[in-house]
Amino acid sequence: MQWNLPAAALVHQAVAQREGQLARGGAFNALTGKHTGRSPNDKFIQDHPAIRDQIHWGKVNQPMAAAAAERLWAKAAAHVAGRELYVQDLHAGADPAHRLNVRVITETAWHSLFARNMFRRPPLAELADFVPDFTVLQLPSLHADPASDGTSSETAILVDFVGRTILIVGTSYAGEIKKSIFSVLNHLLPDQAVLPMHCSVNVGPDGASTVFFGLSGTGKTTLSADPKRILLGDDEHGWSERGVFNFEGGCYAKVIKLSASAEPEIHAATHRFGTILENVVLDPVTGEPDFDDASLTENTRSCYPLEFIANASQSGIAGHPTNIVMLTADAFGVLPPISRLTPEQAMYHFLSGYTAKVAGTEKGLKEPQATFSTCFGAPFMPRHPSVYARMLGDYMRRHQVNCWLVNTGWSAGPYGTGERMKLSYTRAMVDAALSGKLTAVPMQAHPEFGLAMPEACPDVPCRVLSPREAWSDHRAYDQMAREVAGRFALNFTQFEPYVGDEVKAAAIRPRG
Repeated sequence: MQWNLPAAALVHQAVAQREGQLARGGAFNALTGKHTGRSPNDKFIQDHPAIRDQIHWGKVNQPMAAAAAERLWAKAAAHVAGRELYVQDLHAGADPAHRLNVRVITETAWHSLFARNMFRRPPLAELADFVPDFTVLQLPSLHADPASDGTSSETAILVDFVGRTILIVGTSYAGEIKKSIFSVLNHLLPDQAVLPMHCSVNVGPDGASTVFFGLSGTGKTTLSADPKRILLGDDEHGWSERGVFNFEGGCYAKVIKLSASAEPEIHAATHRFGTILENVVLDPVTGEPDFDDASLTENTRSCYPLEFIANASQSGIAGHPTNIVMLTADAFGVLPPISRLTPEQAMYHFLSGYTAKVAGTEKGLKEPQATFSTCFGAPFMPRHPSVYARMLGDYMRRHQVNCWLVNTGWSAGPYGTGERMKLSYTRAMVDAALSGKLTAVPMQAHPEFGLAMPEACPDVPCRVLSPREAWSDHRAYDQMAREVAGRFALNFTQFEPYVGDEVKAAAIRPRG
């Protein structure tokens, strides 16, 4: 066992063992083979009577019988016998009151560095007495057998809440390590009156924090990495009675089409020794990363410790948020670029978790496709979504938090006809919302979605603020808006039995 090796030692071992190669600038680039993203259909929770009634069982949270889990763990024990393994003892959670001690055991040095980058590193003095609350064993070279192991494929991510273990086999995609711990926190923390959130958080000069919810491709990491504000974290946080806190100690940024001009902080961090790149194509002569090359995957990633961002928070803790920003990339071009939500509307859109995929991002996708991921992170939520939505609404009301729905997707038409919202406009709208400049601006209600749209915003043309006016064909807009409203309504039927009348009244329902 190699215990708690520092970053330099892990990089040197990873290079020596040919687990990847150094890119120009010093980052370590690893290729993960056929798994270039998460394997949501291969996640399992070990079934125990003690937790059976707490889990929202279904396609996301699949049960595995104890006997099958024991067979898989026996196979893992035989696999690691006599092997050199890497161990990192780490914290998940910046707030000591809600911190989880995590031990991550991996086969490769670069996966150990990934865990070290992504979680919070305890002081050296604490490691001698470290006792893990959860242990992760990650074995990419071990493959499950569906016939004998009860899995869906050769890949499996098995969480045991009673035994407090996680087993990951058959995949080298490092994101499974961090997301499995996120799923654990999403199960444990509600019992501690903590709302776990798949979100970014930053803090303004006045000390006020802002929460950014958003699915992949909506701009969550980009908008939260603002040089004018302190970055608390880019992906996973908790909201407790004392305020918000980061679960992690690093960032896992998507870097496809990354540019120094649009995202200078992320670009700079991605060119440093100690950073891990995943599935980024390197120039064979210079080693320069080509962030525009998606030949391996669209899901290219950069993993680096938070201290690589100059304006990152050292404590990872902040007060209660003043604003919440829910991001969506509407490829149909009908949602307003920014609108203000009531707490009930916020609960509705939190449950909906809407964005849209565009043609070309997935095999066989020829036109925009609506995507709903409840709580902006359905694959990581073991409890029923209504548990998290009620907590969100409660905290919003108690702390008088403003909520904004921001569309970073298309304007003046759907994907293929309209154009993507300019990042400069989105930044201007978010800045105006966070600074309070939009609170006194007159609002008009969207006739189809019931959203309160500001009539003016500094540095944004008025025609951009009204999505219908941005379309040249208003009848075509109305038809598309009704279609999208219908998708919202159909998706929400699964939640209606679990919410109150106020949230039902805030729901989107197509007219006519």
